[in-house]
Amino acid sequence: MTVAMRVMISSEEIQAKVKGLGEKINAHYAQSDKELVLIGLLRGSVIFMADLCRAIEKPHELDFMTVSSYGGGTTSSRDVKILKDLDGEIHGKDVLVVEDIIDSGNTLNKVIQMLQTRKPNSIELCTLVSKPSRREIDLEVKFLGFEVEDRFIVGYGLDYDQKYRHLPFIGEIGL
Repeated sequence: MTVAMRVMISSEEIQAKVKGLGEKINAHYAQSDKELVLIGLLRGSVIFMADLCRAIEKPHELDFMTVSSYGGGTTSSRDVKILKDLDGEIHGKDVLVVEDIIDSGNTLNKVIQMLQTRKPNSIELCTLVSKPSRREIDLEVKFLGFEVEDRFIVGYGLDYDQKYRHLPFIGEIGL
């Protein structure tokens, strides 16, 4: 299948934004004496999280969760399933949830509720991309990369049917 693609956010823009987010995160956690844990939601966050963690100077741990609310479709079922839980403890630690994209907010809201039961010191959100026009749940995103219109986008971790994650830019595809 051939798809038409238009670059929406260049690789250079992404790298500049990641650096800026790292600076904001450094400033936010500079005075905290708690351990910092970055939690990436697999699979989409991996590329963003790899670059972001190198931009954060405060020593930190990395952990991952795999959650699903989409099944095989392109719209959320709102039934969130944990497919892979955290490997480490977050009790008493500062937690930064790193996401590739926030759409409706339903899945992320349920993940945050689950994480709160583990009694971390704090939980903040960092996302590369947000689609505010699709939001159904009001989430406070402390560290935001880009806001985009409701378009189908891929690249830099974002996929369509597990394809296009490898692209160094974010592009809109026409299916």
